[in-house]
Amino acid sequence: MSKTPRIRIPPEVKKYVFQRDKYQCQSCGKTTGETNLSIDHIIPLARGGQNDISNLQTLCFTCNQQKTDNIDPRFQRYFQL
Repeated sequence: MSKTPRIRIPPEVKKYVFQRDKYQCQSCGKTTGETNLSIDHIIPLARGGQNDISNLQTLCFTCNQQKTDNIDPRFQRYFQL
């Protein structure tokens, strides 16, 4: 499996993902008023994940740091990696 090159996520895509996820961390549920939110790859680029909008999710800083380059356990059963 080869690593996908990292690209800068355009502001319009970030805005769409934040709106789609209701400005809420998809792991712990914290909102933008409670913490700093970021965009994360569900399947990490290091594990062959793509820069596709369907592979992006909103995570808070803490959850993103804990996830590192692991696959989000909520989605792991859908992927054989």
